[in-house]
Amino acid sequence: MLYTPIQFRNVELKNRWVMSPMCMYSCENGLANDFHFVHYGSRSQGGTGLVMVEASGVEPRGRITNKCMGIWNDEQAAKLQKIVEFIHSNSESKIGIQLAHAGRKGSTWNNIQIPMEEGWETLAPSPIPYHPTERIPHVLTVEEIKEQVQNFKTAARRAVKAGFDIIEIHGAHGYLIHQFLSPLSNIRTDEYGGSFENRIRFLLEIVDAVNDELNENVALFVRISGTEYAENGWSVDNSVELARVLKDHNVDLVDVSSGGNIHGAKISVFDGYQVPFSSRVRNEAVVKTGAVGLITKVEQAENILQKGDADLIFIAREILRNPYIAIQGSFEMQEECFFPHQYLRAKISS
Repeated sequence: MLYTPIQFRNVELKNRWVMSPMCMYSCENGLANDFHFVHYGSRSQGGTGLVMVEASGVEPRGRITNKCMGIWNDEQAAKLQKIVEFIHSNSESKIGIQLAHAGRKGSTWNNIQIPMEEGWETLAPSPIPYHPTERIPHVLTVEEIKEQVQNFKTAARRAVKAGFDIIEIHGAHGYLIHQFLSPLSNIRTDEYGGSFENRIRFLLEIVDAVNDELNENVALFVRISGTEYAENGWSVDNSVELARVLKDHNVDLVDVSSGGNIHGAKISVFDGYQVPFSSRVRNEAVVKTGAVGLITKVEQAENILQKGDADLIFIAREILRNPYIAIQGSFEMQEECFFPHQYLRAKISS
């Protein structure tokens, strides 16, 4: 299964390994640089089926830190395009980008909110900070919500022009979209708050706006937190229900992570701890899913796919430790995988 191709629209991934989007905190003014070129390019040389570029702010206030990636202007898109072109020209990997807005969790460094004069005003659906010691975020008006939807749409247009194969909308980890989804961070009384249907409205408007910029050669993923580990908060049942709706809105895969919205939430962490959330969403909503969360071994990843718990394996920390996990896994399983022709003398025959 790990080395079986899979297709989303016209985008075929050669295998099920995905480099999970991970912030590198290494940009100036949101611009990718030589570090990012090497960082992402090396994973494509490692045979990864899909390389996902880190959370990229759709506007300056959408960044988590002032060192985060951005795609709110053409200069940023041009820098990213160089990475896209290298990967397309020198590997079999596809490349995606995660479009994001940090909302109330922005203007931070090392998970601590930085002073206003060094940072920026954060945004949220309701006047509830992530941590009680933080500034009260600005509550988005309906008109401002529409502007944020447009920001995602414009960012998607830039990403498509830059040549990305997949766009992922970041609706997880307590960032702006997740803040709207959760009844613990969204206490609005207008059309964007209250009922489940109202709380998912912002995400659905973004999905539809982004899809307007896509074609059959660019697929759409959405990352969600399967649960936020809090009483009366966003639950796995909610995630299943949302996934059914996302499928009707032409979302190709739901990337299932967890947590991030409630400060101090108690999370039991172990190998594959988030896989059950992916499994429930996949099998109850009948959608393709990605599994993530301390997946570190080839056998473990293969087992997840064989059991029908996910369709893609998103690797984070392990692929930082080992950019060549896909190639090494192919040796282990005696499967075919892309191998750089420059390195052929080191290939182990299957």
